[in-house]
Order: sequence, then structure tokens, then C-alpha cells
Amino acid sequence: MGRNPMRAAVTLCAAAALAVPLGTASAAPSARPAAQSRQAAEPVVVDCAGQPEVRPGSYILACGDGNSRLVSLHWYRWGSEAAVGRGSNAVNDCDPYCAAGAFRSYPVTVRLDRPTAADGNAGERHFSRITLTYTDGRPDGAPRTVSYPLPG
Repeated sequence: MGRNPMRAAVTLCAAAALAVPLGTASAAPSARPAAQSRQAAEPVVVDCAGQPEVRPGSYILACGDGNSRLVSLHWYRWGSEAAVGRGSNAVNDCDPYCAAGAFRSYPVTVRLDRPTAADGNAGERHFSRITLTYTDGRPDGAPRTVSYPLPG
């Protein structure tokens, strides 16, 4: 390591850190065609991290703070034009404020629809709207049925 062992150690760590992404990038193209063929057949729902999912068991609605999420999702249908399932909407009551609030769960039916081509990849489609229908109770001030645009 010569006259400056700290400099040599830092250089080796930097080289190792650069090598890791290169290994991942070279493996990615071989995995992508299988994902593309699956996604061409079934639209996906895009999560807060921008990752495509099919039939997720949970889904965060409030990406910024996680104070509203769908949990215990069970999908009855996942087709080329719509997906329908049931689960619970866990919503933070933010009482007395969000950091100290409690999550309350409300049963919902969930519908995903309006599949749209992904930007830059016409073969990939994602659902662009989600509709929740509260079946037994609902958060204060919420209508029985509410729709939101989805990321994509």
C-alpha cells in the first residue's frame, strides 16, 4: 500500500463501489425481456418507488407520508382493461397530529382501470386510475366512492 495506506484503502473501496453497479447493469438486460412479455399481457400498477406490480398484497396511496395505504388485498380479477379486488384502507387519523395518530382500517373494494402505455415503452401498460368504494364505514369527510390518478 505504499506511503499512504489510507489513500490506497479509499481508492480500493471506490473501485469496488463502482464495480457493483456494473455487474448489476450487465445482468439487467437478460431479465428485462421476460418482464416485458408479462407486462404486455397484463397491465401493472406502479408503486411509489416506480416499480411495476401485478396483484400486490398492499399498496401505498399516500406516497409522501404513508398515511393512507391499502392492505390485505385479494384480487378477484386482473384483466387487460381493469382489476377488481377487496381489502382494507388503513388511514392515519392524525389525532392529535399525524406523527401521534393511529391507523384505522376501513373495508373497501378496489378497482384499477384506464390502462395507459408507459412513457418510452409502448409494450408496457399500467393502470392510471384507482377507485375505492368503502363498504363498512369510512374516514371522516370521505365520500363512499373516491377515485385517484395513479403514478405511471
